[in-house]
Amino acid sequence: MSSELEPYKSALARVVKTASARAGRVVFLTGAGISSESGVPTFRGPEGYWRVGSRNYHPQELATHAAFEAMPATVWAWYLARYRTCAQAQPNVAHLALVEAARALGERFLLVTQNVDGLHRRAGSPAEQLYEIHGNIALVRCVEGCPGLLPLEPLLPHFPDELAPRALPREFHCSNCQAPLRPHVLWFDEYYDEPLFRLDSTRAAAKTAALLVVIGTTGATNLPLQVGELAVRADAPLVVINPEPNPFSELVKRVSVGVFLEGRAGEWVPDLVRLLGPLAEAPGSRRS
Repeated sequence: MSSELEPYKSALARVVKTASARAGRVVFLTGAGISSESGVPTFRGPEGYWRVGSRNYHPQELATHAAFEAMPATVWAWYLARYRTCAQAQPNVAHLALVEAARALGERFLLVTQNVDGLHRRAGSPAEQLYEIHGNIALVRCVEGCPGLLPLEPLLPHFPDELAPRALPREFHCSNCQAPLRPHVLWFDEYYDEPLFRLDSTRAAAKTAALLVVIGTTGATNLPLQVGELAVRADAPLVVINPEPNPFSELVKRVSVGVFLEGRAGEWVPDLVRLLGPLAEAPGSRRS
């Protein structure tokens, strides 16, 4: 155990002991903080703005279905710039530690992420135990709802550059119905659902969690906050990792057993994962 974790040894031991007596899954909830250490800009930071002509568009203006209907090429240009940044980033030690957690915990592991950057997938987290509740920027789908998700990468050569063309290229249209293809992300004027964003599955996992570990999120969106509230109502043990206090660190005060680890994901997650090893043999666990 690192020296930084030593003062929290007793509290974390209580977390593991309590979680071991519960039959649910160990749910990890991650947000932008875990990927910022890989160089992925936070969505709401200054890097999120996009200049069109003389105007700066705010992310909450561009990341909407309404904006896509009005100016699809502009919205796509912004997403492609963000995609290129995400594609250049590499998983960091916290992402990789969660892959180790999946191996150790087997079917007891569940990773719920707000991040659309795909770094958890690229790190090796098992797809069947990864809920990307805001989508994945590397995927596209038909705006009219034709079934199926497609990779974005093959479309990139057909978009002229990071400046928006006047109209979407032909390749950015559905081959089935010819409607525009859109990024597979949850926009601000849309709602969570189960088929695309695992709404029901996420809520069910939170209600029955043996342990909830929250990493690098401030809880600025609805479903992550629901996850925290549902776990607290069930009095699940709670571990929160974040550089500064936030709504999730306040939830720690409402559970019987919990701890707030103030700092970066890379500083805390690897050591924490090693401490959770005993949970692999707890009730309800089975190696995958």
